[in-house]
Amino acid sequence: MLSALIFLVYLVGFINAAHAVMSVRSSQGAIAWAMGLISFPFIAIPLYWIFGRNRFHGYVKARRQVNTKSHPLLQGAYHLLAPYQASLTPECSILQTYAERFSHFSFTHGNAVRLLIDGDETFHAMQEVINNAQHYILIQFYIVNDDAVGRHFQQLLQARVQAGVTVYFIYDEIGCHALPSTYLNDLKQHGVHVTAFGSTRGYGNHFQVNFRNHRKIVLADGQQAVIGGLNLGQEYLGHDPAFGHWRDTAIQLHGPAVQGVQASFLEDWLWATGRVLKLNWHAQAAEQMNAKVLILPTGPADGLQNCTLFFVTAIAQAQQRLWIASPYFVPDEVLVSALQMAALRGVDVRILMPDKADHLFVFLASFSYYAEMQAAGVKLYRYRDGFMHQKVMLIDEQLAAIGTVNLDNRSFQLNFEITAFLLDSAVVAAVNDMLSQDFKAAALVDQRDYAQKPFWFQVLVQFSRLLAPIL
Repeated sequence: MLSALIFLVYLVGFINAAHAVMSVRSSQGAIAWAMGLISFPFIAIPLYWIFGRNRFHGYVKARRQVNTKSHPLLQGAYHLLAPYQASLTPECSILQTYAERFSHFSFTHGNAVRLLIDGDETFHAMQEVINNAQHYILIQFYIVNDDAVGRHFQQLLQARVQAGVTVYFIYDEIGCHALPSTYLNDLKQHGVHVTAFGSTRGYGNHFQVNFRNHRKIVLADGQQAVIGGLNLGQEYLGHDPAFGHWRDTAIQLHGPAVQGVQASFLEDWLWATGRVLKLNWHAQAAEQMNAKVLILPTGPADGLQNCTLFFVTAIAQAQQRLWIASPYFVPDEVLVSALQMAALRGVDVRILMPDKADHLFVFLASFSYYAEMQAAGVKLYRYRDGFMHQKVMLIDEQLAAIGTVNLDNRSFQLNFEITAFLLDSAVVAAVNDMLSQDFKAAALVDQRDYAQKPFWFQVLVQFSRLLAPIL
């Protein structure tokens, strides 16, 4: 029986190796998985079932049913948004083409955008959106902590339900693994409609713990929303002694672009519950600004690598400046090439990363990019004033991007993310001022600093680089 069991395990290893060769997107990843599955199947098989998949197959299949239910709603919403469709400059017209291919909605004008810097401003704006809701609130977070901040928003939502407002709440069960069930049960008992996103839900998906819903959304009545990098927890106010000041960024939106945020939530709710929400799809232009905004949800259920394609296209538009802030810098070969080509054509390419680690292997892997980035003229900075967690991109004087996407494989291929692309001179100027201050609080890194690190540190760095596809 032992021999039969060993034969069966090796047979499963060979079958999974064939699956890896046929399905893993990169040749390096396919070779690595195949060799491991054949040579060490007892170890590699469970790892492959958890970390080897890069397509959210359950969601892909269910999306056909989701689209059947949501398509009429979103098509109707798209027609209602037609008067607000923005015309872009020739330099940015390719982004509009990609937007219409990858998203339910394209760039719209008539939006007001407020830049939110750090936790105090962001949580105040979220509370404002929640308190202004008259009909419904949509809430979605990757992490919710049962601390002072988490309980404050719990009480806010319960109070709004008491006032007659309907509240829908999505959380990621992996990101919220430490959230006690009592927190969620209390919300449910007070009338909040709560659901986990359910990345492991459905036949054949029980091992999909490597997929996460990383979106952060607070939305009211289809009219206003907040999206960005902050979850619900007191560390985002700088109250974690291990990190100190927490540097993060979000935006508050009013106007037609909010419909794009709402469409993203609708699809996630449909996947999680199978139910269609009755939402307001009548857009209303903001009075005080006329920003052009695109909301781009991306994820592992996309038919193409939408996140990679759109970001690479945006990077290719840069002519003078490309500034990126990302707490996790583990780009794949395509992004490395895009950044190098931008620098080689004379663009001021700067990458802002944290100087503190909250995920050790991700932090270590970032050191492995020093040589190839600096050889092409890309400048790398380490933020020194606490922990830097914002996800921001600034291109020339015309385009800014703020959302949940990190510059790593997880965000581009494994996570469900959402990003706002902003075409507005006032917003771009505000982002420029913000990042300029951030760079003043950062130190320019040098390849020689890494070369002087101990040998054991360099070995750990290179080992971490090998883990890049699953970090």
